[in-house]
Amino acid sequence: MEFRTERDSLGEVKVPKNALFGAQTQRSVENFKIGAGIEVMPKEIVHALAMIKKACARANAVLLPQKMTGEKLSAIEKAADEIVSGDLDKEFPLVVFQTGSGTQTNMNVNEVIANRGNEIIGSKLLHPNDDVNMSQSSNDVFPSAIHLSTVLKTKTELIPAIERLIKAFKEKADEYPSLIKSGRTHFMDATPVKFSQELLSYAFALLEDVKQIEFALGRIKNIALGGTAVGTGLNAPKGFESLAVEQLNIITGEEFISSENKFSSLWRRGDIAFFHGALKSLAADLFKIASDLRFLASGPRTGIGEITLPSNEPGSSIMPGKVNPTQVEALTMVCAKVMGNDVTVGIAASQGNLELNVFAPVIADSVLQSVRLLSDAITSFTENCVKGIKANEEKMKENLNSSLMLVTALSPVIGYEKSAKVALLAKNENITLKEACLKLGYLSEEEFDLAVDPEKMV
Repeated sequence: MEFRTERDSLGEVKVPKNALFGAQTQRSVENFKIGAGIEVMPKEIVHALAMIKKACARANAVLLPQKMTGEKLSAIEKAADEIVSGDLDKEFPLVVFQTGSGTQTNMNVNEVIANRGNEIIGSKLLHPNDDVNMSQSSNDVFPSAIHLSTVLKTKTELIPAIERLIKAFKEKADEYPSLIKSGRTHFMDATPVKFSQELLSYAFALLEDVKQIEFALGRIKNIALGGTAVGTGLNAPKGFESLAVEQLNIITGEEFISSENKFSSLWRRGDIAFFHGALKSLAADLFKIASDLRFLASGPRTGIGEITLPSNEPGSSIMPGKVNPTQVEALTMVCAKVMGNDVTVGIAASQGNLELNVFAPVIADSVLQSVRLLSDAITSFTENCVKGIKANEEKMKENLNSSLMLVTALSPVIGYEKSAKVALLAKNENITLKEACLKLGYLSEEEFDLAVDPEKMV
């Protein structure tokens, strides 16, 4: 590989000849070989930083026109747009586990924009610090990028994925509007429910999760931009923060607001931790829903077997014909990962030491990974599992009619104690509830049929 020589405040550095990044990026590549090629800074952060650079350049062009000339602004905007489009993704090799402020990734973006902008202009007009990073610090820019990327990815990918799953459950409920089955609590027989009621409960829970996520998104629309190094706004012109955020909203179509207290916004990561808590709540509900479907589909001969899931692939390398609930397993593994990420985010959010939180990259990686995994897993689960669910109506009827907990309907008629005796006799002698009730002489057959009607119990 051929190299060129670049300089930074620490001296000379050899950088790959054709790379758009510069000395500070190369130093990070050499000094932080921690998960290289795997634990790479999320591209969503890089793209968000590019949007922020574009917004800041526009604000600087208004407030500091003698420094941010029209030619510089145009070059920065074009280079930033190329980054956002993904055309320059290969220029961002840095790993997550670097400086806790994200400074090296901020400089990676600054260097690429400067060098690409200079290519566009045809001369070395842009400097990564003096021009691209004008009126900014990594300390306010990187947290802003976390919030920006999280909002955009959640709104464009996660929420639509959840809404499609909600729709799928509602449509499945419409297929079986009157089908009655045995309910279960504690993994034991309980009073009847409609299959549609179970499915609609899943849809309702997910709708509540969407509401929680949307509320939490509102909390992270406050951004630190304008606080610069420690919250004082040093080296940023008056009015920069409001103008930069205004431009960012024009670029993204969102409604971010400048944080009321920049000092707090540099060290406090409570809002992003709160947001990830909503993801954890979603993961908990998804885990429950997926597990329910796995239990109901268990068998096919020796389990509950009240529903069938799509047969997507062979399930065993040794047992011919075996098919497993693989979409359920994939989704629940993702849920476990998200719950683990929540621990990481919580610990990282506690590391707001003095004027700055220094766990920002791992927060960014964990939050965006959770959003990405949930979006993908929910989509896969919807398309490859939920849409193909079929009810085994005969098995549901068989289980319903054999359930001892239908006896609950007798309680208002003959009382709790007598009803318990009916249930225990039926269980111990392996007879039906009706046979037990008649044997004990509590009701006639006609009276029993009138009292124990599953359709009246749902």
